[in-house]
Amino acid sequence: MQSEFDLIARYFTPPTPGPEAGVALGVGDDGALLAPTPGRRLAVSVDTSVAGVHFPPEAPATAIGHRALAVSLSDLAAMGAKARWCLMALALEEVDDAWVDAFAQGFRALCDATGTALAGGDVTRGQLAIGVTVMGEVAPEAALTRGGARPGDLVAVTGELGGGAGGLALWRRGERDLEHPLIARYLRPQPRLAAGEALAGLARAAIDVSDGLVADLGHILERSGVGARLDPEALPLAEGLVAAQGEAVARQAALTGGDDYELLACVAPEHLDEAQRRLAALGLPLTVIGRLEAEPGLRGVAGARRAGWQHFGGEVAGGGAP
Repeated sequence: MQSEFDLIARYFTPPTPGPEAGVALGVGDDGALLAPTPGRRLAVSVDTSVAGVHFPPEAPATAIGHRALAVSLSDLAAMGAKARWCLMALALEEVDDAWVDAFAQGFRALCDATGTALAGGDVTRGQLAIGVTVMGEVAPEAALTRGGARPGDLVAVTGELGGGAGGLALWRRGERDLEHPLIARYLRPQPRLAAGEALAGLARAAIDVSDGLVADLGHILERSGVGARLDPEALPLAEGLVAAQGEAVARQAALTGGDDYELLACVAPEHLDEAQRRLAALGLPLTVIGRLEAEPGLRGVAGARRAGWQHFGGEVAGGGAP
């Protein structure tokens, strides 16, 4: 019988990090000692992924590991922060070495790809669930929040929308091709960290699209005290979405589906060209889909008030759960 300490030592203890990682003391002690960059603010976020709620328990373990970290890193991206460290708490119903090994491979691969050092965590027994705390750094004057948008700002999104909801719909219908573009968007989302850093200090407000475009834009409107008018015809749709679902369902998925983990940014018109230039250098489009207005509320989309995923209200219109 393996103890939680055996599991941590075997699967979740990375090589001794170099000084550039900023980990003075990492996995194996009561806590981590981290060395933030002087003059930078620390951005911290936590997400919990529960089997059957946030991901299908029968999904490949590598994808579950990747996804658990990706959805947390997406919050750092929305704040324009550079990812630095993470903590991971894993609850397992039973120990399956092959599963844990594959999970750890998926988790560590994204750590390596994003420069995120695993600095500590916990393993316990329980329903399969993963809690991930991420920490990043951002210049004080450049941090993106939900509260800085102004009337006249353009509403823009990175990448494409609807892929997460489209992938979930295909998974529910029995599709298991992990290379299908929609399945890949659902199970292996890519946090837009580089895009967030590029928009830091340029966009006035931002949020990641996790619960659905309409629902997440609503958070910015509420915090910034503004309204918006969207153009549903301008939504950039994920590859294969129209072919899989038809035009009308595809556009609804893009509006309310969730699990896209693209960035929704509010940009002053005079800064749009520069914002698009910076993202084009990353190979990523920035598409204008609307404009902010002084009058509160959201216009241009029907039935928008109750769209999106709610953890304690269920799936209102699209999004969020397997």
